[in-house]
Amino acid sequence: MKRLKWSISGLYNGIWGDEPDGENDIICIRVADFDRVRRSVISEPPTIRSVNSDYREQRVLRKGDLLIEKSGGGDNQLVGCVVHFDHDFEAVCSNFVARIPLQEAMVPQYWNYVHSSIYSARLNFPAIKQTTGIQNLDAEAYFKIEAAFPPAQEQSVIANYLDRETARIDALIAEKERMLALLEEKRAALISHAVTRGLDTNAPLKPSGQEWLGEIPAHWRVERAKNLFTVRDERSDDGSEELLTVSHITGVTSRSEKDVNMFLADDKAGYKRCMPGDLAINTLWAWMGAMGISPLAGIVSPDYHVYTSKGELLSDYVDLLCRSRPFVAEVSRWSKGVWSSRLRLYPENFFEMRLPVPPQGEQLDIIRAIETNQRKANTLRDSLQLSITLAKERRAALITAAVTGQVPLEAMQP
Repeated sequence: MKRLKWSISGLYNGIWGDEPDGENDIICIRVADFDRVRRSVISEPPTIRSVNSDYREQRVLRKGDLLIEKSGGGDNQLVGCVVHFDHDFEAVCSNFVARIPLQEAMVPQYWNYVHSSIYSARLNFPAIKQTTGIQNLDAEAYFKIEAAFPPAQEQSVIANYLDRETARIDALIAEKERMLALLEEKRAALISHAVTRGLDTNAPLKPSGQEWLGEIPAHWRVERAKNLFTVRDERSDDGSEELLTVSHITGVTSRSEKDVNMFLADDKAGYKRCMPGDLAINTLWAWMGAMGISPLAGIVSPDYHVYTSKGELLSDYVDLLCRSRPFVAEVSRWSKGVWSSRLRLYPENFFEMRLPVPPQGEQLDIIRAIETNQRKANTLRDSLQLSITLAKERRAALITAAVTGQVPLEAMQP
């Protein structure tokens, strides 16, 4: 057992450089290029920076170097991730990263697994210094952590064994993640079909007159949103109500449930009131689907817009409509702005949209059918997510066992 510092031949801080100039351009590896699961460097797409020869000395990466994250992290993710640079292209690392060349007789793959074990066990936590919300790693303290130093030949045996075993686990995780993605695709397709075509596959259809809707059941109507909603523009007196947020992922939720660090105004007087069943739309991100029905009373940003149904559309049906991809695309079409990232959906545009109006009995049937389907899908999703979590824990435990000598060498032979 020795301190980690005896495995390395140096520690060289990275550099961000300047904008590309065509003469001194070089690939710059950022923390964003770290594959934190497989502890490797993602090579596509590369970030190009200009770094002249005076600043490249000892910073140019060599195949087999390790890279350590010096600054970054967050409340749920420690700084100090280490990855293996296993590429042949010329590159440097950014100023939030440091290059770690290894001593002779140190096998890079083995030491990458050692650092992975340290990170997953949070042994790097005492070496982290917190400043202004960004974690900084005390490299001197970090490299005092002790690790096992087996002979080079045994390092290779351990690394090759872990390459094989983690590849099997990674393939299993990837397959389960594909199943989760397919489950989400199926959910989205079911919602989109149900809210625009209904549940009766034999129902006669008619043209809706709207490109985003296509054909709809012959007995459904299409109405301007202006005939279906009114604007609620009631303001909070003191801002003491529950603060709500609206996102494209979760719809309308309490801000207290969100793990975000965005700036909040101290004085929320004048924020807009939002009642249960109201449609709240995040004006800035509506084009991405940031809208939905509020499940509780509260207040939202004065930059949002709140609408109340006139009664023909049930709130749960409207919420499903907001989760429908064709509807989100239509919202994007009606949003106005110079660039796609600056689009806004204002009431005068929203009110011009045409929406499907099924009979309320059918709206209820659609709501219940999707709820039933989602209960079954959620059970499968939870099972898959648990399986993925256990596989990742198994991966981390296997790495730790191997690099600490708990797996006999003879058991590691192919």
